[in-house]
Amino acid sequence: MKNILLLFCLSFLCCNNAKVETPVKDYKSKNLEALKYCKENGFNEEYYFLLDLSIHPGKNRFFIYDFKENKISDKNLVTHGACDHFETNPDKWEKAKFSSKTDSHCSMKGKYKIGKRDYSSWGINVKYWLHGLEESNKTAEKRVVVLHSWSAVSNEEIYPEVAPLSWGCPAVSDEFMRKLDTKLKATKKPVLLWIIE
Repeated sequence: MKNILLLFCLSFLCCNNAKVETPVKDYKSKNLEALKYCKENGFNEEYYFLLDLSIHPGKNRFFIYDFKENKISDKNLVTHGACDHFETNPDKWEKAKFSSKTDSHCSMKGKYKIGKRDYSSWGINVKYWLHGLEESNKTAEKRVVVLHSWSAVSNEEIYPEVAPLSWGCPAVSDEFMRKLDTKLKATKKPVLLWIIE
């Protein structure tokens, strides 16, 4: 009995000291839908960006999916919107809420076309305009919801802590943005960014 209790205590301590990894989800249907969309609409068919905002904001939830290798080639943290301008949002730190309403400060679900590279006053001073392709995110340009970096965003998982909140922009770490910027500057076709819950 003592041995069993000792083993339990040791396993508990080991597990609690281990780094908590992002759970691996099955995005097979999303990846197939994304590839189909890219082929039909003249988008980049090598990769796309999938942001799963159902994952805790202290864990990796921005995924670069490689269509050719059929796998996630990179991942990192990403912010979600505070969504607190028009209503109280007590769970805002841990749970994303969604609205396309102007000045809502919410995230917006759906597919986006990553557009023009431009100057940003945030992070590494680079932003990419996001063009909403669905009813749920059609106000992206008007709201200036863009892909950019922010020095306050960690470059590694911080769970159970959370990433800072944005006004709806998917903001990433400066280091990860440099990777994204290198990829986006090299492509001749638009890249798909898809925010899901």
